[in-house]
Amino acid sequence: MHPYLSHLIADIEAAQHAEDPNEMPRVQSIEEHFEEVEQWISGADPQHTFGYYCGLKAVDFPPADQFTDEEIKLVCNAFEHLLFTWNSGTDFPDKLPPAFRYNLMVNILDKGFTPVNSGSMTFDFCSGYAPDCIFKEYCSCLDMWNNLEKDEDYDENELPF
Repeated sequence: MHPYLSHLIADIEAAQHAEDPNEMPRVQSIEEHFEEVEQWISGADPQHTFGYYCGLKAVDFPPADQFTDEEIKLVCNAFEHLLFTWNSGTDFPDKLPPAFRYNLMVNILDKGFTPVNSGSMTFDFCSGYAPDCIFKEYCSCLDMWNNLEKDEDYDENELPF
């Protein structure tokens, strides 16, 4: 086991968005809710990164090649739970290799982020254009895209995306 693994997982757990379990969760006012919605609709860039809010830095994560696949899965599971505590999550292809997933998750720390009190936010890396997708051969849309390219009878105006 990598000697840094237990420290890294402890740091991820410490970065969870904590609420006092003895207090009732704060109910968001309708004004706060509409303010969040307006900010999201306007497309305004977030003022800070996810790392700013949770206190973690991407540079503190060792390169993926220093971990085994099982260790990477432990880190990714802890990171997914961290995101959940911040009303967030990820959307990755099921077949994505662990090291690829790990690197993308670490990069989330440098992505713009606006905490939300209700609902949830998903970090999605897919552009919807399979040939240029960051997931490459693991892209969930790639099979559908390749099938459309083979089918000469399709109408571009009738594409499902």
